[in-house]
Amino acid sequence: MKALPALGCFLLFFCFFLYKAIPTSALSDNEASYIARRQLLALPENGDLPDGFEYTVKTTETFKNERLRRAFIALQAWKKAMYSDPLNITRNWFGSNVCSYKGVFCAPALDDPNLTVVAGIDLNHADIAGYLPVELGLMTDLALIHLNSNRFCGIIPKSFSRLNLMYEFDISNNRFVGPFPEVVMTWTTIKYLDIRYNNFEGCLPPEIFEKELDALFLNNNRFTCSIPETIGTSLVSVVTFANNKFKGCIPRSIGKMGRLNEILFMNNDLGGCFPPEIGLLANVTIFDVSFNSFTGSLPQNISSLKSIDILDISHNKLTGAVPENLCKLPSLSNFTFSHNYFTEEPKGCVSPERNTIVLDDSGNCVAGRLNQKLNNECQSVVSNPVDCSKDQCAVGPLPSKPNPPKAPVRAPPMPKPQPKPSPDPIYQSPPSPIRPPAPIVPSPSPSVPSPSPIPVQSPPPTSPPIQSPPLVPVRSPPPPVLSPPPVPVHSPPPLPVQSPPPITVHSLPPVPVQSPPPVPVHSPPPPVQSPPPPVHSPPPVPVQSSPPVPVHSPPPVPLPSPPLIPVQSPPPVHSPPPPVKLAPPPKVDIVLPPNIGFQYSSPPPPMFPGY
Repeated sequence: MKALPALGCFLLFFCFFLYKAIPTSALSDNEASYIARRQLLALPENGDLPDGFEYTVKTTETFKNERLRRAFIALQAWKKAMYSDPLNITRNWFGSNVCSYKGVFCAPALDDPNLTVVAGIDLNHADIAGYLPVELGLMTDLALIHLNSNRFCGIIPKSFSRLNLMYEFDISNNRFVGPFPEVVMTWTTIKYLDIRYNNFEGCLPPEIFEKELDALFLNNNRFTCSIPETIGTSLVSVVTFANNKFKGCIPRSIGKMGRLNEILFMNNDLGGCFPPEIGLLANVTIFDVSFNSFTGSLPQNISSLKSIDILDISHNKLTGAVPENLCKLPSLSNFTFSHNYFTEEPKGCVSPERNTIVLDDSGNCVAGRLNQKLNNECQSVVSNPVDCSKDQCAVGPLPSKPNPPKAPVRAPPMPKPQPKPSPDPIYQSPPSPIRPPAPIVPSPSPSVPSPSPIPVQSPPPTSPPIQSPPLVPVRSPPPPVLSPPPVPVHSPPPLPVQSPPPITVHSLPPVPVQSPPPVPVHSPPPPVQSPPPPVHSPPPVPVQSSPPVPVHSPPPVPLPSPPLIPVQSPPPVHSPPPPVKLAPPPKVDIVLPPNIGFQYSSPPPPMFPGY
């Protein structure tokens, strides 16, 4: 009878040993690459499921509701994507009763308690090798996924953005790759995110710290870049950045993290001085910044960490003195400041008041203490101390010089459409006597829609010879008149000009112009920046004049009209009437606008030294 308990203990020990002896091997890089390629080949074109995909899959089983049928489609696709299941976890994954599958948990739907749905999947420590198929996005009632310590590879599919009820997502200790899984940013109810011990890389999206997370585990990946300033808005109680490649400073906004209890920065490429805002973390119990490149002295207000239990600042380049009251904090049990360049250590750290405090000051430059650095090694750093009052990590970046305000640019009004000018038009003179062409002065201002034919700026007429019109009263202002573009003119010899009889023009404002005596006609003069107001006038009358200038004169005086004189013009060339060539408006550049001290439902990976 006494042998039975001993036999039972032996059998229990044998079973335990047999369980531990089950061979499990990590995936090689080639195997992981193969699985990832298989996933990419199975992904739809956009990486997501098409709408109504579940209706394209035929099933012969009977289900209590449509959501269980969709879960069946997803789980069967996942089983096909598993390449190794050494513990035979999925041996009962068949049939319509998906709630009986091992690792699958059902519950009443949140939106309809009368419906039973798949609410959680827990395959922690199953050692399954495979990938996550897009069909898993069909299980929209999932609130919990625990895949800790498996051999899943590849990426997190975009279809996971359909899992709007996700609350706990643990994929730690696998072989996932790619950037930070952006599908997380679509989950509004996520509270626990654990993606540590994978191969994620790149930068962290700043928005992740705006989620209402309670725990965020990012350690042991390949993240780079700096830690976003938005960390100050985070509500997390635990966050780990350890064992990545983060660089830059600890954001000064860290002092706003009122709920923070544990934070790990160890083993990164962080540097600079500590921001004084660290002293505002009154609820922090674990603070680890070891194995980085921090410089300067410790801020004096670091002694304000009243709740600190474990403080590790070892393996940096810190100098100066350890604050007097730091070793006297009431909750402190372990303070490691070894392998720095401290030159002074207070008595409270040399002989602590409590025997329960563990202190490590080795590898520093404190005179009279054991296990310190050599003098020449200390001198190279101590002789060049860092002034943290000028360090950007401690006081913030220098303000950038404001750019000088730019003058507002107003777009000119668009001119009315003009006919496209023909290349090199040739002026055709009428065969009968005409008046010589007048100099052409195009309007350079883009604000005037088009130059009007008034007795100063009119181009040569394109119609047959016109006799001097009788006196015609004109009422103004009418709409602007489109005029033909200027054309190249072969200058004839100087001739007298036939001036029209006086014309009474009512304009706003009246601009009477007196024509000067005739002068020889040369090439068109350069544009003059004095566009006249648009007026309505009789058919254009050529006037030979000098470049227009503003003239203040009495009311219009009749001009004598000399007799018409025949003009020898170039031989006629048969060409269409020349279109108008308006001076192009000037171009205007318009400026258009480790989870330590907390218990969670998902067990973390095995503890490692320094984690």
